[in-house]
Amino acid sequence: MKKFFLVLVMVMLAVPVYAGGYNYVSADKVKSWIETGTPINIVDIQVPEEFKAHHLPGAIATYSYPVKSDSERAKLDNAVAETEKNQDPVVIVCPRGKGGAKRCYDYFKEKGIAEERLLILEKGQLGWPHKEMVKTE
Repeated sequence: MKKFFLVLVMVMLAVPVYAGGYNYVSADKVKSWIETGTPINIVDIQVPEEFKAHHLPGAIATYSYPVKSDSERAKLDNAVAETEKNQDPVVIVCPRGKGGAKRCYDYFKEKGIAEERLLILEKGQLGWPHKEMVKTE
């Protein structure tokens, strides 16, 4: 019986680590990569109005936020195809770097993009502190 409870506790402790594991990247790191020309894929999931108002240079617009429906996930397919052409990091940008970004991350992972390449921009586009780099349309 003790062995059963020990195994149960170990499983319960392991599940949150697996379930909540997402890779994040700071705005400063992304800024550095952009400034130095380091190859990266920036996948922006903001809705059209938000993307037009503010996005990072070189971002792939998907207009897939909040990435909840099949039709919204399908909007990511072109970005998945672009990221399959290289082995560069994939920085996912959403309004706040939360649920939509996680769903996008999960979708890219399901499509075979290596998790080591997937990164979520901390605090999303609204938390981007380097306003001088923001592009508008």
